[in-house]
Amino acid sequence: MSEQVDLGIDNTVDNVEEYKFEPIKGYPMLNWKGKRPFRSTRYFPAQLKEVHGTDVDGWLNKIFWGDNIQVMSHLLKTYRGQVDLIYIDPPFDSKADYKKKIKLKGTLNTKQLLNDSSFLEEKQYSDIWSNDEYLQFMYERLVLMRELLSESGSIFLHCDWHKVHHLRCIMDEIFGPDNCVNEIVICYTGPTNQKNNFPRKHDNILFYKRGNEYRFNSDEARVTYVKSNKATGRTSLAGRAEDEYLDQLDENGKIIEDYWTDIRSGSHIPKQIREAGNNYPTLKDEKILERLISICTDRNDLVFDCFMGSGTTQAVAQKLGRRFIGADINLGSIQTTTKRLRNIIDENLNDEDELKSCGFELYNVNNYNIFKNPVQAKELLIEALEIDKLSGSYFDGMKDGRKVKIMPINRIATKKDVSDLITNLDYKAYEKEVETNPNKKVDDILLVCMGHDLDIKPHFQKECPFNIDIEVYDILKEGSGIVFKRDSEASIEVNESTLTVNKFYPNTLLEKLRQDGTEVEDWRETVESIMIDTNYDGSVFEPSIVDIPEKKELVRGTYELTDDAGTIAIKITDLLSESYFEVLNG
Repeated sequence: MSEQVDLGIDNTVDNVEEYKFEPIKGYPMLNWKGKRPFRSTRYFPAQLKEVHGTDVDGWLNKIFWGDNIQVMSHLLKTYRGQVDLIYIDPPFDSKADYKKKIKLKGTLNTKQLLNDSSFLEEKQYSDIWSNDEYLQFMYERLVLMRELLSESGSIFLHCDWHKVHHLRCIMDEIFGPDNCVNEIVICYTGPTNQKNNFPRKHDNILFYKRGNEYRFNSDEARVTYVKSNKATGRTSLAGRAEDEYLDQLDENGKIIEDYWTDIRSGSHIPKQIREAGNNYPTLKDEKILERLISICTDRNDLVFDCFMGSGTTQAVAQKLGRRFIGADINLGSIQTTTKRLRNIIDENLNDEDELKSCGFELYNVNNYNIFKNPVQAKELLIEALEIDKLSGSYFDGMKDGRKVKIMPINRIATKKDVSDLITNLDYKAYEKEVETNPNKKVDDILLVCMGHDLDIKPHFQKECPFNIDIEVYDILKEGSGIVFKRDSEASIEVNESTLTVNKFYPNTLLEKLRQDGTEVEDWRETVESIMIDTNYDGSVFEPSIVDIPEKKELVRGTYELTDDAGTIAIKITDLLSESYFEVLNG
């Protein structure tokens, strides 16, 4: 058992220093290069940013934007041992970058009409790992998931051939091999370009329980199986014709086997589900979650997914009347899930089961300030130029044996900037080098700048007392493929009864479209959603007006205000999931 810490369960106190836990002992353990024990974590506070919809009996579902290891460390204070089902679809270590195809809204764009294949590809996340960092990454998070699970809870880990063998060993280590219930195989059909092997056409779901007792509704499993197979119109699992197979079932049906052939993937997922998930690159069929949640939870149980993606787990939990918590580090995931859940809430407002229309809260964890452009730009440059970061140093990193200093990126670099650089050099270290060899070159430096005075390199060589080789990398001349994140702009007009968005400029998106050769004829083509809080309290955004158009429709742009409107706040989200936020009056 895990070593439990007295948490006091006082949910008003946020200064919990540390949670401790130990892995189960006495079971085989998988070793990898750089394996580190994970025996404790510290509390991370969360910042409430938005509220959508209304609560049910005091409960609001919860979405967290942040690194899931920090999100789960936050959740331990309140939800340790409280989660009934965890489903995760984590990175597979597939050695691939996953991108989302982005098209302009509506049908006004001429190029889009003439060439429907015209789109941007925006990277959502990278599934490329070095050495064994993937195993450590998953190990630490699975330890936390075990702490969150209730004694009657279950966890489902969705993976594939890349790492299923390693992940099963880690699951055995953390949960115990006796707690492995099933390895479910999801079989896919369709074309493949694999020629030198047996085509890899299945995923794996590792099903583990937390304790000796766990929920498994066998009646629901029978019903789920019969319903799903009647709907497919395809041959059954055993290869017999569907009608012949169903005729052999008893009156209660047959519990589904641990290999499923009625689940679709990729472009075969129903169009309605793909569009609801905003064509997220790793979108899964809702049928997977419908089956698992229906069979292994009851109404009002708590479902958790910390690799949320497009929000499929949360969407299905909402439809089935379960409570849920979700998390993702990708802002695109947060925006996609928010849009998806808002639509489900609106569709179920009159349902007898109030949980189907229960609202949700959106939190930030360890991401408490909006990023400013200089910081975003510096991080982008470090990634784009493949600079190895340096910690605790005046320099930003190393590249090709040179120390890298990124100069101010919102203006050209000047001789004054170079003089400041010289002042911050490590004089003591250089002087020791010079004592040994007066003519020795003591360092190599690369300056990265957004334009510069022509004489900054001669100025450095003149003013610097040491023999240092310096190079200058000018982004404007040599880095034309780099696109900086820029703040969006908008022109919004409010009168006594109407709010009108006259113009919206999502500058990062517009720059990418410009480089792609795509022209925007109507600003609404670039907008995913508009939400308006007509009584903003200055802290938590609670939209009362929500405009989320269908795929080929455009936002309205003009909105009627009620007589009791007070301070108005508006949030405009573009196709890159980046948001413009403005408080209009107060």
